[in-house]
Amino acid sequence: MTFDPRRVPARPDLAAAHLRGEVEAERYAEATVLAVMMPLAPLTRHPESEGPLATQLIHGETFVAYEQVDGWAWGQSQIDGYVGYMPDACLMPAVGAPNHRVVQTMTQIYPLPAMKTRPLGWLTYGARLEVVGFETGFAALDTGGFVPVQHLAALDAPAADWVAEAERMLGAPYLWGGRSPAGLDCSALVQLARQAAGHACSRDSDMQCAELGRSLAAGAPAERGDLVFWQGHVGIMLDGERLLHANAHHMAVAIEPLAEARARIESAGDGPMIRHARLDDSAEAR
Repeated sequence: MTFDPRRVPARPDLAAAHLRGEVEAERYAEATVLAVMMPLAPLTRHPESEGPLATQLIHGETFVAYEQVDGWAWGQSQIDGYVGYMPDACLMPAVGAPNHRVVQTMTQIYPLPAMKTRPLGWLTYGARLEVVGFETGFAALDTGGFVPVQHLAALDAPAADWVAEAERMLGAPYLWGGRSPAGLDCSALVQLARQAAGHACSRDSDMQCAELGRSLAAGAPAERGDLVFWQGHVGIMLDGERLLHANAHHMAVAIEPLAEARARIESAGDGPMIRHARLDDSAEAR
């Protein structure tokens, strides 16, 4: 059996117990569900502290671990199925039930419901929190601390316009493997915005190219919310002409005419645009 190691938790020596009989491994392990306790947690393909990012998990997202050895947990993100290694120090047992998410690009955690107190820490866009009460304009967290209510939305109240959510990231720095306004890549821009609107979304651009939307014919007029793909790259159309994308040319999330982006990318030797897709959210699971 061949499989994508980014999405199937299997190694020659170890695989998830639910894969027994589907993949060969020396042993199989049951899942331990953990939650990210840091603002951002790195996921790498190998247990190397200096290794490149494969992706990141955000505070409150869950990680299914099948092995915890030498300070590393190996397993799979529950939000998109991505497999890799994460430092144990970023994780804690998954307790409670997140009921809110951060909608501001960044927010602070205060020790008291008072804006002039010195913050205890920070959280990024998309962080998942369990709110246990409200006090004078602040939400009280189950873990202690307070977050401004203006920076939160209920998990069961998805954003109405996913493209507008992507536009909130304009100017955010480009980061290969990054998945937050502190730094993100092209496919993370699409994923974060889609998830904010309640849509499941795969992590990498090749996955998104294979799975999202319906293909349009070459030369078809673009509309707001269309996705355009190159080999290893994806962008979001804001209208018939303008493209929003996190890219290494600007080293940021930027807006530029699609025609200019196509010409520049092809002239740099990265090939032509390979797909133009239109999403039909009424037909997709939320």
